[in-house]
Amino acid sequence: MTENELATIAVDLCYKIHCALGPGLLESVYEAAFAYELDQLDIPYKRQHGLEVFYEDVIIDIGFRVDILMDDKLIIEFKSVEHLEKVHHKIILTYLKLSHIRLGLLINFNVPLIKDGIFRKINGYLEE
Repeated sequence: MTENELATIAVDLCYKIHCALGPGLLESVYEAAFAYELDQLDIPYKRQHGLEVFYEDVIIDIGFRVDILMDDKLIIEFKSVEHLEKVHHKIILTYLKLSHIRLGLLINFNVPLIKDGIFRKINGYLEE
């Protein structure tokens, strides 16, 4: 599957989860529900996956953890906050840069309409 196909599935799953659970729960609840749905679809993923960071000649064992890494092609970062801050957007862009993955989704479940909480990140540019 391509990154875009995975992203479409991810957005559909977030919609399903948000409709069922609503806003206001902990990130970990949405992450667990999302992982459950991926298992049902038999889509490979890694949850709380640590990635190394290379700095000069040094490898830093675990530089960061992504909430979900779908099929080694799509990073998904879950939030459940009143308002996303600029730093939340910058963090996922850093994850994309350091992991050499081209596509990421920043998803805030603490919104009345999930479509208002999904942000697509590609090579440092925001598409809404």
